[in-house]
Amino acid sequence: MKTLKDAKIGETVTVVKLTGEGAVKRRIMDMGVTKGVQIYVRKVAPLGDPIEVTVRNYELSLRKADAEMIEVE
Repeated sequence: MKTLKDAKIGETVTVVKLTGEGAVKRRIMDMGVTKGVQIYVRKVAPLGDPIEVTVRNYELSLRKADAEMIEVE
């Protein structure tokens, strides 16, 4: 399955599932990344970390490790 880390700049994807456990998963959900929400990939840093996205009309930067936990379509 494709993860948010694999999404290209300018692409809009929909969250299918959050993997991960406990506090990490809770933190991602608290930032507004939940099942069914659309995420627009704005920028990716030169070395791929962090990834800047727009989710629920606000800008968010995610580490590559966190982006790998977000399955998208």
